[in-house]
Amino acid sequence: MTSSATPPPDAGFRSRRFRLRPLRLASAGVFALAGLLFWVSFDTSQGIDLRSDDPMRRLPDLISERSQENGRLESATAELREEVAALADADTGRTPAERERLRRLERAAEAEEVSGAGLTVTLTDAPPDATARIPGWPEPEPDYLVIHQQDLQAVVNALWAGGAQGIQIMDQRLISTSAVRCVGNTLILQGRLYSPPYEVTAVGEPDALRRALDEAPALQTYQSYVEAYGLGWDVEEHEETTLPGYSGTLDLQYAEPLG
Repeated sequence: MTSSATPPPDAGFRSRRFRLRPLRLASAGVFALAGLLFWVSFDTSQGIDLRSDDPMRRLPDLISERSQENGRLESATAELREEVAALADADTGRTPAERERLRRLERAAEAEEVSGAGLTVTLTDAPPDATARIPGWPEPEPDYLVIHQQDLQAVVNALWAGGAQGIQIMDQRLISTSAVRCVGNTLILQGRLYSPPYEVTAVGEPDALRRALDEAPALQTYQSYVEAYGLGWDVEEHEETTLPGYSGTLDLQYAEPLG
């Protein structure tokens, strides 16, 4: 007659303890890996906030630095252009016809200063706490209270249509390749960075310029936002004003295929 063997009292405990060992080993491995990661991070940063070097966080500062550098380079370019102009005026080898052709080219390239009557349009953001001033208008979203790229473009287009002989935004003369671009609440014009209020000055017959501003459909829409939310709009006429000639580079920049 055979009898079944009775397991020792602690057999079940040993079995459970054996099954738990892999889980404990895995936990120990996770903690060891976490410790290694913390040490590597500390050794890499050496006490420096790694996030502060994030290029996207530093982008506004980089744009501002580049804008200042472009301003210095434009000043140096303007000085060199004045020297070239002085040498060209002193050149007696050109005929009167050649001199006149050179002046026409300079005027066409906006490289020559222009003077005369004109006006200045100033556009300003609305107060950040502005509310609707006209019954029936919705309460403004943040986007309604700032000057946009299309607003500046509408002013420039209207002034050209009104017969402007030259236009300047802030301290920069516009030429045929000038692009008015806004990024957020700032204007980037010919490599320089500007914040509102924005001033647009034109030389031309003031009445014709003002009439063109009043008749531009895009600016009629802007005027409704001026009344509703308090966006800034001011037009000041000048009996005499002078716009400096464009002093930046005239070289065109374009992409080229590799190889």
